[in-house]
Amino acid sequence: MPDFEIRRYIPADAAPIARVFHASVHGLAQRDYTPAQLSVWSPAAREAGWYASRAGGRDVWVADRDGEVVGFAELEPDGYVDMVYVAPGAARQGVATALYGALEDHARAAGLARLFVEASETALPFFIRMGFSNAQRRDFERNGVAIHNYAMEKRLA
Repeated sequence: MPDFEIRRYIPADAAPIARVFHASVHGLAQRDYTPAQLSVWSPAAREAGWYASRAGGRDVWVADRDGEVVGFAELEPDGYVDMVYVAPGAARQGVATALYGALEDHARAAGLARLFVEASETALPFFIRMGFSNAQRRDFERNGVAIHNYAMEKRLA
């Protein structure tokens, strides 16, 4: 039995989500990306306002462990999975899988035919396990730093 619950986002989650995002990038992706790449991905811990402004128009799920946000996942109305992040201390404990399960259940109930994502090198194995395929590497620059991710999709219907 997991020691966390998956629930829908509430505005009070904005600051904890911003912290989870930054901690996850710098704590979990460091084996796959250089310090310069991590810095352009998440230059500094963000304020609650950063996330609060992002949340509008998206379906967001939160993993809550005893009142602490330990992960979150976002789905845009067109099936784009924009973010799935887990706090380093909660990694490899089923949090991302549970968040993704809630997201996919919602997508199926909404009648979406497919989900698509731009997965980091770190997240690529996770999305493959979740049934995504057709990984195509995307190389790009952010603030003059070369970085990459993978365009992937999953057919639901």
